Amino acid sequence: MTELDVLITFAGSLAGALLFGFLAHKLKLSPIVGYLLAGIVVGPFTPGFVAHHGTAEIFAKIGVILLLFGIGLRFHLREMLAVWNVVIPGALIQSTLSTLLMAWLLHLIGWNWSAGIILGMAISVASTVVMAMVLAEWHDLHAQIGYIAVGWTVVEDLLTVASLLLLPIIFGASVGGQSLGGVLGVAMLKVAGLVGVVVVLGRWIIPYALEQIEKTRSRELFTLAVLVLAVGIAAGSARVFGVSMELGAFLAGLAVGRSEFAARAAGDALPMRDAFAVLFFVSVGMLFDPRSLIVEPGLIALVAAVVILGKPLIAMLTVRLLGISWATAIPVGAAFSQVGEFSFVLGTVARALGLINNAGWNALVAVSMISIALNPTVYHVLRRLSSKLGKSAPLIASKRMATNPQFSILVGYGPVGQIVHQLLTQRGAEVTVVDINLDTVRRLREQGVKALYGDVLKPGILDEAGIASAGSLILSADVEDAVEIIRQVRIFNPDLQVLVRCANLRDAKMLRKAGATVVAAGEAEVGVALAEAVTAGDEMDNRAAAQQREIIRRNLYNFQPE
Repeated sequence: MTELDVLITFAGSLAGALLFGFLAHKLKLSPIVGYLLAGIVVGPFTPGFVAHHGTAEIFAKIGVILLLFGIGLRFHLREMLAVWNVVIPGALIQSTLSTLLMAWLLHLIGWNWSAGIILGMAISVASTVVMAMVLAEWHDLHAQIGYIAVGWTVVEDLLTVASLLLLPIIFGASVGGQSLGGVLGVAMLKVAGLVGVVVVLGRWIIPYALEQIEKTRSRELFTLAVLVLAVGIAAGSARVFGVSMELGAFLAGLAVGRSEFAARAAGDALPMRDAFAVLFFVSVGMLFDPRSLIVEPGLIALVAAVVILGKPLIAMLTVRLLGISWATAIPVGAAFSQVGEFSFVLGTVARALGLINNAGWNALVAVSMISIALNPTVYHVLRRLSSKLGKSAPLIASKRMATNPQFSILVGYGPVGQIVHQLLTQRGAEVTVVDINLDTVRRLREQGVKALYGDVLKPGILDEAGIASAGSLILSADVEDAVEIIRQVRIFNPDLQVLVRCANLRDAKMLRKAGATVVAAGEAEVGVALAEAVTAGDEMDNRAAAQQREIIRRNLYNFQPE
């Protein structure tokens, strides 16, 4: 592979994802379907351009790491621990029953029990990438549904790691003469060691290091630090502790998420995460040989039935039996109607050991494609059904949250921001301040003010602040790229009142065109103040003076030089 081949693979994969993702959106399908189709088109089983799968897989791995890191950032350990009594037994029960169901059905059509169990273990694992994207679309990722579902996949990851260690021992490969108990004991010690290291990093080292980098006021250095933490801890987890990079990235996100830098770290990682995560679906599509649908249609249909129908039903009933309401159990089950990245890892090892044949591998890949493509639709249908059965925590029956007119997000806490904040709080409004100055944020928090440290120019910061439910957004600082910020927040919250400050009159027209409700230009307001001072000696009642100010203001805003 030359540098040019790598670049062509990267560019071709992204271009295909863009084209087919756009077409999927136009056809009212999930973009995931388009990304998978792009993988088929650039894969080795279709004519024309063929991307290098190994290269695409490396880029995809970066996306998966950043995605799991981002999930960990916004997951609060207290909420996760609150559902471990559901997550641990639930994952064990669902994985076991799904594996046995798959093995029994395969045994009925002539497979031996060991091959059936291995394929059952592979399909019992769900894709965290797919799950996170679907849950986020419905605002369920950081609700009880999301905490249970993602916590469940963390336990599944640990089970998969144990399976990968045990398979060579059970099926005769040499593992240094170690016993089964010895291997399991070492694996448990390694996981415990990783957790201990991450706790120490998150408690003392990471906050201190990020604070020193923040003091440089360099956006590039902070972004670089976030990448080093995400990728470095993920790679170190795999190399030193023998666990998956995905699990390491998730734990790294949890560690950073406990610090005051969580929101800014999430904002810095988001753009890269989205671009590289798309390549995960492209790399999955590249594995799919469409001819397998003709060669083994019965086997594929059987495996697909277990993944799309059997596994979700088992997960759903398990959650309900563990004392969770149907309103939560149904969407949690729906989230598991797919298989993903760890299924391929387990399938690859089993294939190398001769435990599954080519037919089983092709069925695994085909069902992965089918289930990932259908998962958004399955979740959509069952999520709406669950909304009719009662409240989840919280239950969102539609994709857009209702706005709260009394909730305002104030960007910037300079002299102007302080005045605005005082006026809002005097009127009983709920205000969240977003500021890039860490000392300011700390001071506000000490005063009991809800404040978020982060750069509003970074995607995800306003989402973290609660833009979807805010009644108003006030940009009290002269923010660079305010036009693009307004356009983006209008997508999340069309009913939002947007009040913007800018320096020059020439910017006011663009801001209003982008969707700003109110624009206050420094030039115009200075002009009004000067005119008011000049006419201060005139005998004029308050109403007439106010009318005069509005006339001057209107004339100034209508006169916007290029």
